[in-house]
Amino acid sequence: MIPIPIKGETTIAVAFLADQFLKLLGDFALILVVLLISVAAILSVIVYIITLLNPNKINPNSFFGSLFRVNLFWTIVRVIAMVFVLFTYFKVGWEAVYSGATGSMILNDLLVFLIAVFLVAGLLLPLLLNFGLLEFIGALLTKVMRPVFTLPGRSTVDNLASWLGDGTIGVLLTSKQYEDGYYTKREAAVIGTTFSVVSITFTIAIVRQVDLMHMFLPLYGTVVLAGFVAAVIMPRIPPLSKFADTYLKEDQEPLDESVPENYTAITWGYKQAVDRASKAPNLINYLKIGVKNVLDMWIGVLPIVMAIGTLGVIVAEFTSFFTWIGAPFVPILELMQVPEAKAAAETLLVGFTDMFLPAIIIEGVANDMTRFIVAALSVTQLIYLSEVGGVLLASKVPVNFWHLLVIFLMRTAITLPIIVGIAHLIF
Repeated sequence: MIPIPIKGETTIAVAFLADQFLKLLGDFALILVVLLISVAAILSVIVYIITLLNPNKINPNSFFGSLFRVNLFWTIVRVIAMVFVLFTYFKVGWEAVYSGATGSMILNDLLVFLIAVFLVAGLLLPLLLNFGLLEFIGALLTKVMRPVFTLPGRSTVDNLASWLGDGTIGVLLTSKQYEDGYYTKREAAVIGTTFSVVSITFTIAIVRQVDLMHMFLPLYGTVVLAGFVAAVIMPRIPPLSKFADTYLKEDQEPLDESVPENYTAITWGYKQAVDRASKAPNLINYLKIGVKNVLDMWIGVLPIVMAIGTLGVIVAEFTSFFTWIGAPFVPILELMQVPEAKAAAETLLVGFTDMFLPAIIIEGVANDMTRFIVAALSVTQLIYLSEVGGVLLASKVPVNFWHLLVIFLMRTAITLPIIVGIAHLIF
């Protein structure tokens, strides 16, 4: 997750390794995505039919059952994803599905990269989870994270994984921690929807798209400040405050984060880390865990992103839906003295489908301040269905579509005035 310089550019090791894997795969990466989504849909339908006929035939807790035994809704989503990915790959059927701005963008630009990120992250996640790092960091930062963000100290690693690495990596790490009993439902929901922000590298891509690279530092500083304020407020108000502080296993006792007598935070964190590392899996079991992580992500997440992401982008590209729902924001932006308020208003809610769309839509606007506001807001809104939203819905984190929509709107309401205020100070 640590930023490293490679060939004059700053990146992170996970992204670099993912890029190398993609180069190794070449054109087969695209075929692999199509195969994975198709296999997920076909086997899910078969398993669903078998389960209807004999509910005990396939154990949902088995490796095969955990991948393919899903309810009717997710089975339908996987079938829709297969239809979309086949339409897009073979350029057949409804053009709105496979056009360069919809299905082709999701498949070629996003999913191909995601299979590489998921492979690398899935294989490396056990290094974060099983060798004591979370225990050590958690003991050091509990006194900061709990009063400020209402979260356990160990969540710091999740949050850093998102900001430095990628929002999807943060979601996957959160989901695993929730499944393993380290986060309550509320904590998992808060971390997944409040800290799974896109990486610095993706933010650079957005800033470059709106032609403001010369202002990257003030823009990213604005994102950090607005994101911090949202992270303090959001866990304390509904819907996140309404999630139960209970674990996946309802009878689990709350985790004790207190430091015992005769220990400092550092020595207690070190002891917990060593205890955890002593129980770490051997190489064979480590690889088994890593491969299971990868297949969980490939089978569980790729179809969700293809289906929901493509549908969202189709609505954004081929209908006036987001123009209509953005219209009420025009007078608000005018009141805030945002230049070209009508153009900016159209982008405010379109980011719910894909966070890159606001930057694309606003690209032609001449005013630097307007492009600055739209670029910063698109990052701080955080929830977008084509990636982080889709991954959240496919994960074990206990949030649904309506939670994500409400949280997206509330983050917009909280961060927009902060971003506009800073923009007025800068311009």
